Amino acid sequence: MIVVKDLEQTYLSGGRPLTVLRDVNLSIAEREIVAIVGPSGSGKTTLLGLLAGLDRPSSGSISVDGQSLSDLSEDERARLRARSVGFVFQSFQLLPTLTALENVCVPLELMPPGRSDGRVESKLARATSLLERVGLGPRADHYPAQLSGGEQQRVALARAFANQPRILFADEPTGNLDIDTGRAVIELLLELNRDAATTLVLVTHDLELARRAHRVVRLSGGRIVSDERTGIS
Repeated sequence: MIVVKDLEQTYLSGGRPLTVLRDVNLSIAEREIVAIVGPSGSGKTTLLGLLAGLDRPSSGSISVDGQSLSDLSEDERARLRARSVGFVFQSFQLLPTLTALENVCVPLELMPPGRSDGRVESKLARATSLLERVGLGPRADHYPAQLSGGEQQRVALARAFANQPRILFADEPTGNLDIDTGRAVIELLLELNRDAATTLVLVTHDLELARRAHRVVRLSGGRIVSDERTGIS
């Protein structure tokens, strides 16, 4: 589903080039769960953003279902994300002026024409169903500031699955949560992912979460230093 070849990413820092990723080669199969781990500054979040088409690499290629992201314009990449990609962030990134239900509806409003067919029921009904699935049906009309951190991340999970994505990218999904809340969010994330048969690529420092993936890809100094299967099928 995702194929990365000879990827490099370099930025200017203080007028000098800083290479964040180099010689990255990676293939991720459909429905696979891949955890990207490594020390801070190793390039994990940069790689995730490139895989999601949020940025263009300095060199190398990334293809999704045989389509090179470099061949797409910014608008085309945005449409691809709206159609096929979901996101979960460490800082939740809920819109503070929208209720929980309205936040879950956002990806449905951005969905391009052609996706409002039989695969997706009415926007409101789907958003309501997802909030109930994550245990927040009674909190649908609450704003993010009225929710705990764990509740906000559950809203974020519901939002991530709203457009029935084929690929879900998660950046430190338990990073802002206490241990018990983080474990509950892990279980919910994996349950939703399993039921939706979604390809899941996540960046995490949480070793418990990494062990639940099919593969663990370790970065160091911007390079992949190991790519190991966990034995989970």
